[in-house]
Amino acid sequence: MKFAICQELFENWEWERQCRFIAEVGYQGIEVAPFTLAPRITDVSPERRRTLRRQAADHGLQIIGLHWLLAKTSGLHLTSSARASRQATADYLVELGRACADLGGDILVFGSPAQRSLEPGVSRAEGMDRAAEVLKGCLPALADRGVKFCLEPLTPKETNFINTCGDAVELIDRVGSGNLWLHQDVKAMLTEREAIPDLIARYAPRVGHFHANDGNLLGPGMGPTDFAPIFRALLDARYDGWVSVEVFDYSPGCEKIARESLANMRAALSRAM
Repeated sequence: MKFAICQELFENWEWERQCRFIAEVGYQGIEVAPFTLAPRITDVSPERRRTLRRQAADHGLQIIGLHWLLAKTSGLHLTSSARASRQATADYLVELGRACADLGGDILVFGSPAQRSLEPGVSRAEGMDRAAEVLKGCLPALADRGVKFCLEPLTPKETNFINTCGDAVELIDRVGSGNLWLHQDVKAMLTEREAIPDLIARYAPRVGHFHANDGNLLGPGMGPTDFAPIFRALLDARYDGWVSVEVFDYSPGCEKIARESLANMRAALSRAM
């Protein structure tokens, strides 16, 4: 099992320092939030992308992909009633895919709750239609660059659109693309009716990426969730992708969170085997 960490936790650190510390702790991959690099991914030059990739590789790290894709942007929205906004969103997702490939990654994780929530008066069916339109508009270009797009269900506290694994798979099936996958996130799955190991087993063939965190918004093992059954389910499902730490409460400090998260995951994996 390969462990990565989402680097917005270290947003105020210089990139090379991030890479050095993440590698020293023992992670193998780094997952990038584009807003930590520039206001728009198109502001990150080809030369800068090559430098970021090289510096990560110099520390034995792979940049695995991008998440928080539309965070801190304006005019972009997956289910907007404005066709121009939806087209701009599809175009920008293509640019994110190009950057992802340039950085050496092959995963785009679509969370971005504020940029997908349904506007007042928009039905779920209309949202699905609009989201499918946007995805169909960008997925062929992503496939050309070898990048897979992963839809992330989020909690009802965060968004009113795509709250369950079932919701995401419904949209995936509607789009019908081979490089559109389900993303599973522990915090989000804790709000579903089924237990997390059951959700992992049910959707195993559809999962392209996995985020480890806890219901208290800290890292894996830093809250009440027992990760041994989760890792056992991933092993039983023969999941061979990345398990990436994503946290939302930074108060214990980035270094403590990174170290404890990896140690807790390794301990849980040992108990699961």
